[in-house]
Amino acid sequence: MHPNVERVAAALRAQGAAGQIVELPDSARTAQAAADQLGCEVGAIANSLVFDADGAPLLVMTSGAHRVDTGKVALLVGAEKVGRATPEFVREATGQPIGGVAPVGHPAPIRTLVDVWLDKYDEVWAAGGHPHTVFPTTYEELLRITGGAPAEVG
Repeated sequence: MHPNVERVAAALRAQGAAGQIVELPDSARTAQAAADQLGCEVGAIANSLVFDADGAPLLVMTSGAHRVDTGKVALLVGAEKVGRATPEFVREATGQPIGGVAPVGHPAPIRTLVDVWLDKYDEVWAAGGHPHTVFPTTYEELLRITGGAPAEVG
């Protein structure tokens, strides 16, 4: 098991999360690729998107069916500017690569917003720390394990 996946699995266990990490045969760097492999709606994929909010990392867990409105998110978090983070910024903040960023298992806690749209699904899938791994969870569990705030991000 990849070290990132081991860290995420340990963080999930420590938080009492119910789902187990699943390894996919192909990379799931996009919500559509993950949904196709899992046989679920793209909206049930919880994308982990890291943004640069005035120099601080901000994790937005959004439905794969949505695009994040960075202007709306900036207002929600009180930031002057929220923009897409560079791959280096993402790896530094999370220890994980873009396309595999999990909602947990980071070197330090990251402020997190969780898209309320994900509450429409009984089960959602989030990345497991590597582009080939995911785990099942629920909206409520995602809020709990991330310490995230529910938000309309689209």
